[in-house]
Amino acid sequence: MSERHAITRVRHALKMRRLDVVHVRRLTPHMVRVTLAGTDLEGFVSASPDDHVKLFFPVSDGSINPPTLGPDGPVYPEGVEASPARDYTPRRYDASRNELDIDFVLHGEGPASTWAENVEIGDSLCVGGPRGSMVVPDDFDHYVLVGDATALPAIGRWLEEMAESTPVTVLAEIVSDEERQALKRDVRWFVAGESPSLDEALAALPIPAGDTFWWVATESKRARALRSLLVEERNIDKDWVKATGYWQAD
Repeated sequence: MSERHAITRVRHALKMRRLDVVHVRRLTPHMVRVTLAGTDLEGFVSASPDDHVKLFFPVSDGSINPPTLGPDGPVYPEGVEASPARDYTPRRYDASRNELDIDFVLHGEGPASTWAENVEIGDSLCVGGPRGSMVVPDDFDHYVLVGDATALPAIGRWLEEMAESTPVTVLAEIVSDEERQALKRDVRWFVAGESPSLDEALAALPIPAGDTFWWVATESKRARALRSLLVEERNIDKDWVKATGYWQAD
């Protein structure tokens, strides 16, 4: 890969933070933005739009029991129910206000979705990470961002952080037209189950002129299939494609 497009990986000091909910906003019928704050947020670093933090949720008695960080990895406390954990994108971090936004897709029962469906100001979470960042340089000629609803927080952040003059194509899949969000750039929206599908659109998308970085985030098996489509069928340089499974189908 050309040095001009060198993708770098940055490691961060791993810290566990206990934070409180200070604001809740329903973005769409199935997307909730939760703003967290607290003194533990000081020094928080997220260097890439698709970073992830691990959220630890309250257990049945309302307590939060995250692991401690030992020399051999995380160690959960004995004799108590371990907090369920899920990975989420840091949607926005405001150091001046000491606030962190996390966007939740409401998809039915589950530790994260159930918590976000019922969250109230004053509730708490434990947040670990991010452990590191994959930093994509801003010197590509074009960017293509592809994802389902779980990818929208990363896509939204990416569009806000890139220069307005940067050429970008966005393909996003949602469950209904009501789930469209007002993002900073134009988005081609696709409703799941309708034609054309996001997958079909990506297969037919004209390859932009110049060097293009392709970013895909969907269900795990689907992400692998879309990576194969780009690299093996469309002959895209594999170093310029990142396809990530943001969730796993049952």
